[in-house]
Amino acid sequence: MLMTPLRPLGSSARNQWRVDETQVDFIRPCCPPRPLALAAAPQDIRLDLSATALVIIDMQNDFCHPDGWLASIGVDITPARTPIAPLTRIRRLCRARGVPVIWVNWGNRPDRLNLGPSTLHTYDGAALGRGVGTCLPNGARILEQGSWCTAIVDEFGDTSADVHVAKYAMSGFWDTPLDAILRNLGVTTLLFGGVNLDQCVLCTLQDASFRGYDCVLLEDCAATTSPSCCTEATLYNVRQCFGFTALGATLMAQLQATT
Repeated sequence: MLMTPLRPLGSSARNQWRVDETQVDFIRPCCPPRPLALAAAPQDIRLDLSATALVIIDMQNDFCHPDGWLASIGVDITPARTPIAPLTRIRRLCRARGVPVIWVNWGNRPDRLNLGPSTLHTYDGAALGRGVGTCLPNGARILEQGSWCTAIVDEFGDTSADVHVAKYAMSGFWDTPLDAILRNLGVTTLLFGGVNLDQCVLCTLQDASFRGYDCVLLEDCAATTSPSCCTEATLYNVRQCFGFTALGATLMAQLQATT
């Protein structure tokens, strides 16, 4: 008698049951490790590409475009644009090797009901109507989900095949599905890039560390418009307390050497 094969059930290939009308098999598919050695600080590391994701934070128009919010209030966004080129190359290599790419962009509800006064005060301390949700000259609303402001800058091209998560605070884990998505993907190691290094990148990396993820900051793939002392403090604290730092250029060379 021929046995009917069980059917996969699960949104992620790394976290599926197999089922039919009479039985359920809980045993998940086995992903063979794909080791990759990487020079890092405070120690060199060895990671598993099968359990790794690239997390790119806030590379969106509001922070990185000449017509975006930061530029409109006089911030020099030149540093915020420096991660574009290396992240474009690393993203391409990660996707080619089956490493998930997760975009975490700030995108609030139009009514901003999930934001308390402490968050709103950060961007409009005197309540003058110049912060979150107000309009830029092009009509787009600052940090509002679905607006031009929260779109990824055009230089990255089509990102529709990647995973996208909207955040509402400095940390990409706060009140978002990011943790559930990563666990469903079977990810334990996170590579971080984006802006601003000392704010949203650091806060997201810290929360990842608190949740037990292996955290690797790609130094040349993250930047900030803050003073240089903020970068120095962030790199120190990541190495001291929250994870490791490595160069994206080194990672690219290692990825290119893998099959």
